[in-house]
Amino acid sequence: MDGSSLYAGGFRDAPVDAAHAFRAAMSAMARPGDIRRIAGAEPPAPLSVAAGTLLLTLCDPETRVHLAGAVDTDAVRQWLSFHTGAPLVDAAEADFALGSWADLMPLSRYRIGTPEYPDRSAALIVECDALENTGAVLSGPGIRDTARLSLPDVDTLKGNAILYPLGCDFFFTCGDRVAALPRSTTIVAEG
Repeated sequence: MDGSSLYAGGFRDAPVDAAHAFRAAMSAMARPGDIRRIAGAEPPAPLSVAAGTLLLTLCDPETRVHLAGAVDTDAVRQWLSFHTGAPLVDAAEADFALGSWADLMPLSRYRIGTPEYPDRSAALIVECDALENTGAVLSGPGIRDTARLSLPDVDTLKGNAILYPLGCDFFFTCGDRVAALPRSTTIVAEG
């Protein structure tokens, strides 16, 4: 990444773009299974627009980030550092972790909170090849009746949900789309 492209790819109108992106991210988390458009960032490859936009929206110099596998490149590290100041850390220390499902595993590497502070857990941003309203059946807070979402590993995510109020939260990204799965969501079945 040359010097000029290091500065590129951030929000064009930071206050407005960040507000729209934050609303999309929080709406996705409040409505598990809903797939929302989220854009504004132009991150370096291999990051999706959605993942880059989430990072710019949710990270700052106090937010510890873990990059896993293919997304852990010099270009991504420099871009994230320039635009957010977020420190890069190992999985066990991360507030946010980003990568493909396979690269992020096992979940046992991440903080799940404590009984006194369940909010001190990691949120994983999972880059997906596809994001669709098919597959696993979800129920719980924010879902009227049920919702469906293509999930990478239903059994592992069910295991995470069993830990509630502890556990990790998830954002799934693909292109310029995002969906979320908070730890409070029950995964009923896949079909």
